[in-house]
Amino acid sequence: MTAAGFGRIVNITSINGLRGKFGQANYAAAKAGLIGLTKTAAREFGKKGVTVNAVAPGMVMTDMAKVLPAEVLKRAVDEAALTELAHPEDISSAVLFLLSNAARAITGEVLRVDAGQYI
Repeated sequence: MTAAGFGRIVNITSINGLRGKFGQANYAAAKAGLIGLTKTAAREFGKKGVTVNAVAPGMVMTDMAKVLPAEVLKRAVDEAALTELAHPEDISSAVLFLLSNAARAITGEVLRVDAGQYI
C-alpha cells in the first residue's frame, strides 16, 4: 500500500475496548490494543496515502447472539439507545464506507456501530 501510495485499512474492534466490560478483561484489553494500533498506524501511514480506521460493534444480532439466553439479549437491548441491536449488514456497511472514497479524509477514527449501547 505504501509503495502504491494508496490504501485503506479497517480494523474490527469492540465498544468493550473503549468502555471495558465486567468479566471480560482479556477481551477488552485486546480490543483496546487494537484501537491503539489503529491510531498509531494512521499516524505512521497517513503521509504515505494509507488511511487506518476501526469499526467498534456492540452486540450484533448474529446467529450466535440469537441463541443467547433471553435475559442477556434483554440487557443488551435495554442499554441501547435504539430499539433494535445492530445486524451484520450494519457492520459491513460501516466498513464499506470507511473503505470508500467518501471517507478519504478520515483516519485514526473508531466508528461505533452499536445501536447506542456505548452512550
